[in-house]
Amino acid sequence: MLIYPLFITDEPDAEITINSLPGQKRWGLNKLVPFLTPLVQKGLRSVILFGVPVAPNVKDSTGSRADDPSGPVIGAIKLIKQHFPEIFIVTDVCLCEFTDHGHCGILREDGTLENALSVKRISEVAVNYAKAGAHCVAPSDMMDGRIKGIKNGLIEAGLAHKVLLMSYAAKFSGCLYGPFREG
Repeated sequence: MLIYPLFITDEPDAEITINSLPGQKRWGLNKLVPFLTPLVQKGLRSVILFGVPVAPNVKDSTGSRADDPSGPVIGAIKLIKQHFPEIFIVTDVCLCEFTDHGHCGILREDGTLENALSVKRISEVAVNYAKAGAHCVAPSDMMDGRIKGIKNGLIEAGLAHKVLLMSYAAKFSGCLYGPFREG
């Protein structure tokens, strides 16, 4: 029943300690397989990926790197599927770590949220994670209509019957969610 959280960064050789999650790190793709191998051998069956870029100048107003084919999340999906095909892969769907303003949406010039464009962008990210091989997409933004947008995107991509959509409430209700904010 455990879904192991993995914080994936765009620095290939990274092992960055997360102080509020003792024993946890932000992992670069080159370190991911060696880290996961003993866990899989002990019975690990599922992971949830959180993208956390650290490279300079990769964040922008729309979070365009969130679903970059060469970015950390899609790279991790492909790597895990290649080395551990039995692992169930969940992806956090959020823009905040990839935006230069830190919000999980697209902002208007006055700094207010543009909900329709935000839902469109979040849906694109979810669909691209599904296309890359994620088994479940799990949005953690709070945009009105994003579940419908993601579901419609999955239907249009022919993936709705293959990819689960996890509620934010299912993640947030866990007592261990708070430290993820530093992740």
